[in-house]
Amino acid sequence: MSPKRYPPLSRCLVLMMLFGAIQCLSITNARGDVQTYRRTLKSTTWVLSKNSEGTSSGTGVLIDAEKRLVITNAHVVGDSRNAVIFFPAMKNDSPIVERSHYLQNVRKIGIRGRVLAVDRKRDLALVELDKVPAGAEALPMVEKSVSPGEIVESIGNPGATDALWVYTSGTVRSVYRKQFRTGGGEHDFRVVETQSPINSGDSGGPVVNSQGELVAISQAIAPKARLVSYCVDVSEIRDFLASPWKKAPLPVTEILDNAELKYSKDASGHYKVDLPIDVEDSEEKVTHEVLITKDVEYYERADVRKVWSLAHIQDNAPSQETTIRLLQQSARTKLGGWTVEKTGDNRFVIVYVAKIDATATPAAVKSTMEYVAKLTRSMNKELNPAVETQDASDTLRDWLAD
Repeated sequence: MSPKRYPPLSRCLVLMMLFGAIQCLSITNARGDVQTYRRTLKSTTWVLSKNSEGTSSGTGVLIDAEKRLVITNAHVVGDSRNAVIFFPAMKNDSPIVERSHYLQNVRKIGIRGRVLAVDRKRDLALVELDKVPAGAEALPMVEKSVSPGEIVESIGNPGATDALWVYTSGTVRSVYRKQFRTGGGEHDFRVVETQSPINSGDSGGPVVNSQGELVAISQAIAPKARLVSYCVDVSEIRDFLASPWKKAPLPVTEILDNAELKYSKDASGHYKVDLPIDVEDSEEKVTHEVLITKDVEYYERADVRKVWSLAHIQDNAPSQETTIRLLQQSARTKLGGWTVEKTGDNRFVIVYVAKIDATATPAAVKSTMEYVAKLTRSMNKELNPAVETQDASDTLRDWLAD
């Protein structure tokens, strides 16, 4: 059977109808994107926090208007317990995107936020707001995870541009569990991998489906692949909200300030404190240097901070006698243990290291640092025996003998 042939005029009409249908479909999709953007915008926030490394900028999502809760990435808030939150200011039915507008009007439109909990494994943080502005709406969560091939849309505040509330769309590539490391630490969570760009500052922003439901939040990019981004799946967000919340650690500088300790920044980026130590059989005091990490180390839900001090440097490896003494003392001490490390110039350093809960009070941190200082000072004296002093007559005799 031969194919049906249309007269030239009929063929033109068919082509015009097909072209018109495509145009209508494109316009409908575009309108849907605009509607999704406007709906999601009401739930999207700009998050600013100050920690020991400086000011961090990212994005967040209002997930509970009644409880005033915003969710974002843990690496956005860092070790801060406070944040400043902005919702989009509107003008002529469009968001004001210039950053300067928000920074210049922080007292008027900025909202104080308190970091309630962090989960570094999932890279999630929960922030409680002082208030929720009129017009803001919590973003509903999708019932189940998205599937490969689905279109997703997101809003973020990339630091690479001067604009806020930036729209991005892409396609879901895969959904799977991933263990990986970023500048925020080691992560292990269910990832929504998308084919859409994420920039610094987009982190913590909403990723939604065509119905405007939250399916994930933006987290990171794949450094070795083009247009591949990782997002935290909605199932991880639900599990985080249902789990016992763990307090966020204080910035190390705030801990030291509250402990009334004078400190300075070491070349390594960590912080050092010169602590006064009593000298035996004397009213004299000497100082001993103790360092504390700027970063928080963690495993699962355990957050720890490292405190350490140098006891001795020597050219040769410690003797068997010294090694046994260090091991015995490590077994007896309360907070940490001794470690021997080899330097780049083939010398050996003996260091005492203590690890404490990163949410410990400033008083507890101060006590730990004092303990480390006394212990390393004592070991320093053992490993550096005092040189016998000569009296004046002995010195004169030695000089004349020359």
